[in-house]
Amino acid sequence: MLEIRNLSGGYGEKKIIEDVSFEVERGTVLGILGPNGSGKSTLMKLMSGVLPFENGIVSIDGKKITDFPPKELARKMAVLPQLHVHAFSHTVRETVSLGRYPHQSGWFSSWSEEDERAVVEAMELMDISHYEKTQIDQLSGGEQQRVFVAQALAQNASILLLDEPTNHLDINHQKELLDTIKKQAIEKDLTIVSIFHDINLASMYCDKLLLLDKGKVFRIGEPHEVVKEHYVETVYKTRVSNHPHPELPKPQITLLPNVKRNISMTQIRAEEFSVSAEMVLFKSSIPLKTVSSAIVNPGAGWFRNFMNRHVDAAYNIDNSLEEMKAFIEKNGLKSTDTVGMMTAVQTRHAIVKEYEGPFGTIVIAVTAGVGNGVDVSKAVERAMHVGTINTWIMVNGSLSDEAFIQAMITATEAKTKALQQEQVLDPLTGTIATGTSTDSCLVASTQQGEYLPYAGPVTEIGKLIGLGVFECTVEGIKLYREAKKA
Repeated sequence: MLEIRNLSGGYGEKKIIEDVSFEVERGTVLGILGPNGSGKSTLMKLMSGVLPFENGIVSIDGKKITDFPPKELARKMAVLPQLHVHAFSHTVRETVSLGRYPHQSGWFSSWSEEDERAVVEAMELMDISHYEKTQIDQLSGGEQQRVFVAQALAQNASILLLDEPTNHLDINHQKELLDTIKKQAIEKDLTIVSIFHDINLASMYCDKLLLLDKGKVFRIGEPHEVVKEHYVETVYKTRVSNHPHPELPKPQITLLPNVKRNISMTQIRAEEFSVSAEMVLFKSSIPLKTVSSAIVNPGAGWFRNFMNRHVDAAYNIDNSLEEMKAFIEKNGLKSTDTVGMMTAVQTRHAIVKEYEGPFGTIVIAVTAGVGNGVDVSKAVERAMHVGTINTWIMVNGSLSDEAFIQAMITATEAKTKALQQEQVLDPLTGTIATGTSTDSCLVASTQQGEYLPYAGPVTEIGKLIGLGVFECTVEGIKLYREAKKA
């Protein structure tokens, strides 16, 4: 274990690091974060003994590093400094082999099979074996960085101190390098401390993070405790938004520019919706922030075009996503900028209405087919049958993330109430249907005008969504039934 207690120091009389304390257990990775000038590299130099510290203790497994002879300390601790230009050139293999110096009784006079294995393994881990005879000054900055990481790994120390190991690397090599380092920490029970500029990378790969501010510990803890909007904004003096990683339980940040979107106020109007036998289509002049369960571009994003396409009830395509994308492109739209839905309901029977409230207006668009209604409480008893109620809620206003979710809940409740009023039954169970097996919902907002933090049924926007979705769904069901009779 690496322990740092009340560490202070700097250069001459200039104190850079002040009263820093933390510890790193074996098998874990600690990431050091902080803006330029916060003291990250100075802290690393103090920890490694390269720079004498003014006060405090640095110890390895309870023994102060000042009590270790230099070679013994080097066998315990490997250091990767920021990339530097060598005064003379070595081959890649020679450079990596320098990592074995602490294990030698002389200048490679006792080169062993263990030394050879360590060098070969390190080069393989960093994917540089094919460069082994190449002069290091002939490599790119990213390739050189991988060589120096291999040198540190070849040292086989129990502690690795890395100063910006992903510097000069493209995103694939950043991932590969950090995957390797993390794997080494776990499999070889290493203690790793690394400086990062990239907060998102640090959050993904580190067990704990230390956020430095002006040479002092601002926060230390697990990534979810440190990568918080307020902390990052306070230390880095910049606006950010916090969001979860899509695959890992780790927070990520997005930078928010101070330059606002230079666009004129835009209003979504019902008369701008194109309704035909082929589709319902709305094209916005600006991207709308959107959350949906669509086929094309589901989830959250910013999109300009919104399509609800009619398909035959017998539609059966192996790759409906790609077919739908091709259909969108065929109609002169970009599939990357379009939310696409499908329905077997006649889109010419779509109900599109505008509703006005104190905050502004919303537009509701519904296509309703209820021939295969489903009582969700009995759905476990049945196979899937196609039937679709597609609901769009388009908002002239600025919704919070919470409001987007609440809007979908409110719309679903209103749809269910409409099915109850119209006595739509689940044909299998004979009970009141709550929807169909392929319903889809979309909420889109201009993110202009009044800020709407909530969209529950008692809020002004929630009241409109409830009324609008209920009325449009009821009207859509009636049109569907009339068409079936004809």
